[in-house]
Amino acid sequence: MGLFDKLKKGLAKTKQLLRIDVRDLFKPGELLDEAKLEEFEGRLIQTDMGVVATEAIISDLRKQHLDRTVVVDEVWNTVKQSLKAILKGEPGGNGGGKWDASDPLSRLNLAEQGPTVILVAGVNGVGKTTSIAKLAHLLTSNGKSVVLAAGDTFRAAAVEQLTRWSERLGCEIVTRPSGSDPASVAYAGCERVLAGGHDCLIVDTAGRLQTKRDLMDELGKIHRVLAKKIPGAPHESLLVLDATTGQNGISQAENFSEAASCTGIILAKLDGTAKGGVVLAIRQQMSIPVKYVGVGEKIDDLELFDPDAFVEALFTS
Repeated sequence: MGLFDKLKKGLAKTKQLLRIDVRDLFKPGELLDEAKLEEFEGRLIQTDMGVVATEAIISDLRKQHLDRTVVVDEVWNTVKQSLKAILKGEPGGNGGGKWDASDPLSRLNLAEQGPTVILVAGVNGVGKTTSIAKLAHLLTSNGKSVVLAAGDTFRAAAVEQLTRWSERLGCEIVTRPSGSDPASVAYAGCERVLAGGHDCLIVDTAGRLQTKRDLMDELGKIHRVLAKKIPGAPHESLLVLDATTGQNGISQAENFSEAASCTGIILAKLDGTAKGGVVLAIRQQMSIPVKYVGVGEKIDDLELFDPDAFVEALFTS
């Protein structure tokens, strides 16, 4: 199953909620009036794409089509172009860096020399450990050797789960006893990846809900350790969000994102929600690009986020 088909499947519940059917709301030959726009606005908001994004889409429709005879293809084209513009951060944006749909690693800021260090953060229960495993699989499947650093030292279960994944994936893993300083795990991970000549280090972090200051201090220390040991590290700081929590997940993660100096987002569990529109809210409210989306439970169900493909999948039956 290719990227487009996986996105279509992952967005099935969101599409069902929207009931995107050209015969359902915008009927050819009828006038597009305010009542229809209001109904469509309600449907968009239910997908958790947020008020700001929704208003931008409705505004574009109002400017171009209000009180005019509906030409279905033109109406949907306006909606799609509005969505794509938001996701790409336009004008002139592409949603957070260059990417190539044929290269699943093109969203990542890979180090030009030496190992690439990827720091991963997220609150408990968002699917962080599984997302790390999927990312490691993506990297190894594309010829990269990967070391995992189990920095969530406050939860023995997290270390055990990541260790099991490392065994399945054939990756090396660095662990420390429960309660150890997470920065010491990051340091040891750097030593391991440098000594072994590996391509990538993925550093897990604790997913506890803490006060902002404590989180800043802990993640700041990890950042400093990584940067001191490997120039330019971390090259990526990825925040894992649970798509099923919608807007609640955004508000919960804003401080976490600031503390981790996030460069991108992995949106997990997209296949389990009707709130797929949250991708737009993330882009607008957090100003951080979605780089990957989890579209299933299998190890290879982590897909490069392509704004164009996402929008087309949302509107394709």
